[in-house]
Amino acid sequence: MPYKEKEIEKVYFTIGEVAEEFNVATSLIRFWETEFDILSPKKNKKGNRQFTKTDIQRLRLIYHLVKERGFTLQGAKEMLKNNPDELQSKMEMIESLQSVKTFLIKLKEEI
Repeated sequence: MPYKEKEIEKVYFTIGEVAEEFNVATSLIRFWETEFDILSPKKNKKGNRQFTKTDIQRLRLIYHLVKERGFTLQGAKEMLKNNPDELQSKMEMIESLQSVKTFLIKLKEEI
């Protein structure tokens, strides 16, 4: 039985990688960090931000509220404060539905 190496999973992401994933400027990520208490990436000895998958998930919630749903910063803060679990659940549902939609579109194109 051949030995299979364990895949290395990335733990920390740079602000540039995160900004690229959301297609926003790094300055916006830094701004949101100052505005939203739930966002607090670790910093290395040089002071560079190191985002975890949890940080990215929190950013995804902020992005969804502000950029996709058009909430003001104050409105987004209130949503995150009052209904964090419900909001997370809705986000997961939206992501799931989007992946199903993508799959169905690909399937339709192949038919």
